[in-house]
Amino acid sequence: FYQEQDEREKIWSGEKVDVSEEVKEDWQLSQFWYSKQSAEAMAKMALNAIKEGGKIACVSAPTLYRAIKSINKDAIATVFEFDKRFAMYGEDFIFYDYKSPLSVPKVCREGFDLVFADPPFLSEECLTKTAVTMKYISKEPKKLVLCSGSVMEELAGRLLNLKLCKFKPEHENNLANEFCCYANFDFDS
Repeated sequence: FYQEQDEREKIWSGEKVDVSEEVKEDWQLSQFWYSKQSAEAMAKMALNAIKEGGKIACVSAPTLYRAIKSINKDAIATVFEFDKRFAMYGEDFIFYDYKSPLSVPKVCREGFDLVFADPPFLSEECLTKTAVTMKYISKEPKKLVLCSGSVMEELAGRLLNLKLCKFKPEHENNLANEFCCYANFDFDS
């Protein structure tokens, strides 16, 4: 009991914790973690898409953040997440609620070289509001990547001018919905 309490206090304190610490999916928050192979592959693609010293925003994508930091602990990445358990990432954590898409620190405006988002719900409202955040926090030229269900392809194209990528992400626990990556640049190379 005391060990669990100490762990909770450590997480809520915002104290920086090693990214190797596991955080379990919370299906109530519509969290579905990528498989280790998918997370590593997308992290490598994200890191290859930016210049050294570039900043990556992981919007509702904590497993991508974790994979990026596992590959390169010096990479500049920020996780925008509703689940406050990820406050354990300290300054790399920003509380994010897609329902308030512009309620992020002003310093984030046009602050990221690549914005990767995995909205928690397959709905027009959720993707539309997440798209507002993606546009707000990305630098020009915007590099945007979306991981979402295949049913969102048309909307992703209309809102963000994203095209289907070849890479197909997989999740730890197989989901009924087919998931895809979409980007406004060649994310696959």
